[in-house]
Amino acid sequence: MHDIRAIRENPAAFDAALSRRGAQPMSAQVLAVDEARRGKILAAETAQAEQNRASKEVGAAKAAGNEAEFERLRALVAQKKADIARLNEEAAQEDARLRDLLLTIPNLPLADVPDGADEEGNVELRRWGTPRALPFPAKEHYEIPAAQAGLDFATAAKLSGSRFVVLKGAITRLHRALAQFMLDTHVNEHGLTEMWTPVLVRDDAMLGTGQLPKFAEDSYQTTNGWWLIPTSEVTLTNTVAGEILDWETLPIRMTAHTQCFRSEAGSAGRDTAGMLRQHQFEKVEMVSITTPEQSAEEHERMTACAEAILQKLGLPYRVMVLCTGDMGFGATRTHDLEVWLPGQDTYREISSVSVCGAFQARRMNARFRPEGGKPDFVHTLNGSGLAVGRCLIAVLENGQQEDGSVDLPAVLHPYLGGKTRITAEGVLA
Repeated sequence: MHDIRAIRENPAAFDAALSRRGAQPMSAQVLAVDEARRGKILAAETAQAEQNRASKEVGAAKAAGNEAEFERLRALVAQKKADIARLNEEAAQEDARLRDLLLTIPNLPLADVPDGADEEGNVELRRWGTPRALPFPAKEHYEIPAAQAGLDFATAAKLSGSRFVVLKGAITRLHRALAQFMLDTHVNEHGLTEMWTPVLVRDDAMLGTGQLPKFAEDSYQTTNGWWLIPTSEVTLTNTVAGEILDWETLPIRMTAHTQCFRSEAGSAGRDTAGMLRQHQFEKVEMVSITTPEQSAEEHERMTACAEAILQKLGLPYRVMVLCTGDMGFGATRTHDLEVWLPGQDTYREISSVSVCGAFQARRMNARFRPEGGKPDFVHTLNGSGLAVGRCLIAVLENGQQEDGSVDLPAVLHPYLGGKTRITAEGVLA
């Protein structure tokens, strides 16, 4: 959410930043509601002062025996009391209007974010690894014989419908090993604190990280009002909601492995084959809570943490900085990690690492107390470290062999009981 004071002070800059995202100017609409709200507050304060003055004069009129003046003043006091109640209610309504309006406006891009309308405007920062030259036609993950026995889309469709999968045997174990490897790396090497959080949350948690109100249709809600989380960014970030943290405790760095749920309402018809885009999936998420001065450096550190996972797995990837038209709603700068998928002959997103500035913190009222200073809003950051299912796809496709088997990354061997490959029959060996 945005700071209304910043919009008042420089509405032109606010609109210019929004226009970089392809959004319409909003300052005039915002400031009109703000002016109406402030007008009601001023009127209520004026009426309160008039009531106070009349209340003092009532006694004097009574003591002087001026019955007419006494009755007039008493009626005035009653009228002002009613006016104050009405004006306060109207001010509260305008305040709610202002908050609701601000909640729909996306975050503003940092100055160094490249301009662009869509993903075509994203800029490559760097690459790591060289895609393996296969001496045979590359298959997509669901076409590889080693994986076919472990990817059961038919049973999943019978149970739940499209965009679900049942994992079996060696594929299930590989999927579990990937998540465990990611967590161990983040905890033991990157210094993140492992968390375990609910997957059902209240409205306030979804609102705090920006999923509500704008993206309600992209999430699932239970009949009794809970929301299924689209990522543990929601729960991890909201652990500091309503708090005033001591500056010495920052940065706070967390990670969690959870089930995630997305309706994919905005992606109908995209990536329907295989398990690239699912309604239910798993992610190892990273979240950092920092001071404003720490957030830029922390963004680079978190990006490096996600890159380290891919490097250990030997998966070629590239790092992209998203342009203004492709960034998420709450982000002020985003790095996407795109892993090489031989079966698609292209790079596909496997992690987004974003800095949100004070945007989420203002929605959550999450603050810190600087040394010797007044409380200020923290900065929040989040990133996948990584999407487990997409990592599974990348391991299968990059490790595929001509005989239909899959060679597995050495770093996973200890998690698989020393097994190094999945045979064409779908057995760990």
